Amino acid sequence: MPRITLAVNSYDRHGPLLEGLAEHPRFDFKVLEVAQSQQGRHGSGRHERFLSTREWDACELSLSSYLVARDQGLPIQAIPVFPRRLFSQSQMYKHRGSGIGGPSDLAGKRVGLSTYQTTLSVLAKGDLAHVYGVPWKTITWVTSRNESLEVDLPSDITLELASPEQIDEELASGGIHAYFGPHPPKPYLDGNPTIGRLFADVRAEEERYFRDEGYFPIMHVLAFKRETVERYPELPRALFELFERARTRRQRCSGRCERQRPSRVCLSS
Repeated sequence: MPRITLAVNSYDRHGPLLEGLAEHPRFDFKVLEVAQSQQGRHGSGRHERFLSTREWDACELSLSSYLVARDQGLPIQAIPVFPRRLFSQSQMYKHRGSGIGGPSDLAGKRVGLSTYQTTLSVLAKGDLAHVYGVPWKTITWVTSRNESLEVDLPSDITLELASPEQIDEELASGGIHAYFGPHPPKPYLDGNPTIGRLFADVRAEEERYFRDEGYFPIMHVLAFKRETVERYPELPRALFELFERARTRRQRCSGRCERQRPSRVCLSS
């Protein structure tokens, strides 16, 4: 039975994969917990590791990085399995003393990002422009690391590079007025009272966005090496089936746990 390596992050829906409870009759999947900006059981930097060396046969990968990689001719492909989705509204934070009451007040401000082309960054800039009418090119964007892939950025934007620690410090002091990222900024997690969400009622804003726009934005896709698929043409279908089995098992387990003990998270039976 062919051994296939698969790198994913740890979410509740990936529990059956990581615990070896979602198997496939055709392939022996070795599932690794590799995080992105945080530390997983098998390391971090998942996107960059897959894009630079194709370290695994398949990988949970940033949608925007996947599109850039395809545009640049990298030998990878993907299937419509979307391990992570996020609305941008719940990933937007502000310094409470920066005079930002809503999205329109971001014009001309300094805003921190993970990278310019991180999927959440792309979505947030698009939402600012198309949903909230914000001239996003007037914003100074401060990124905390280099891009996952080298890309030609627009010449009419203002972009600065700082360390993650610098961005946290400036956000806490008000030198950076807002932050958009796939994970909350450290000052917010530490309970710094000067940092709050951009939207006072995030859930209501996301529900309104979903009603108006009609979709739940995709962050990650399931990508794989082209050479592996050329060797095993049945792999894309097998990957889809594997994730569907994990999702179904998780849903069954979740319903059972809610009936038996609502506060308990169940990943296996």
